[in-house]
Amino acid sequence: MDQDMKDSMMAALENVIDPELGVDIVNLGLVYDVDLTEEGTANVTMTLTSIGCPMGPMIVDQVKTALGELPEVKETDVNIVFNPPWSRENMSRYAKIALGIR
Repeated sequence: MDQDMKDSMMAALENVIDPELGVDIVNLGLVYDVDLTEEGTANVTMTLTSIGCPMGPMIVDQVKTALGELPEVKETDVNIVFNPPWSRENMSRYAKIALGIR
């Protein structure tokens, strides 16, 4: 997968908003990696803000929908991991400003 495709996938994921925080999952630092196989399967490695996040299934569905809009993506597999654990340091400057975090 080339960098342009990776950039397109990350841009699509910026449309997935964490419903509790109101910021997209990319800027929150929840997406650790994306990949696309030659067969068109998007593999997303990501985390959630907490292990018991009640919005997890909804976010996964939104990830699949967002990536499904890219013509190259035929299927999406989402791998939720908790190692390394998410922390505020993962967030972009934009996310920190939006949430009022210094």
